[in-house]
Amino acid sequence: LVPHDILRIRGEEEVQQYVLREVQSVYRAQNVTINDKHVELIVSAMMRKVRIQNPGDTPFLPNAVVDKFRMKEENIKAKKGGKKPATFKPLLLGVTKAAIQSESFIAAASFQETTKVLTDAALSGRRDELIGLKENVIVGHMVPAGTGFKKYLGLKLHRDEPEQAEPPAAEALVPA
Repeated sequence: LVPHDILRIRGEEEVQQYVLREVQSVYRAQNVTINDKHVELIVSAMMRKVRIQNPGDTPFLPNAVVDKFRMKEENIKAKKGGKKPATFKPLLLGVTKAAIQSESFIAAASFQETTKVLTDAALSGRRDELIGLKENVIVGHMVPAGTGFKKYLGLKLHRDEPEQAEPPAAEALVPA
């Protein structure tokens, strides 16, 4: 079976399940157990891009490859404004291609084709907003997770417990 044919004929959900089953079968054949969620995360990254068929009234160009979530945001804006949303086809990218096409060129450059990724980013004047974990680790910044979220950085904690009266001082038992 060819995953791209499964995507075209049966859809996104079916190709994701197929890739998950195939990857897990390779690991299980080697007596290696991996939780499905780890493979699902990689498959999700492989399915993150779409190809614009008809841009409608969105800022996209025909045949442009864009992030699925960005496309959905633009379609929501178009619909709210009474405009025509874009139509698209989901893409299944290989692991390398998915990593290189990251929104963050710093994260993409850390994977493969470093010179090409950095050259393309420089020539197109791209800026990396340092939103993800990987690019923040690479440049030595606090990662935007847990207490590293911006909304938590200046947070001061205090207790909402009522103050307790001081315990009575112990009396010394000294013979008089």
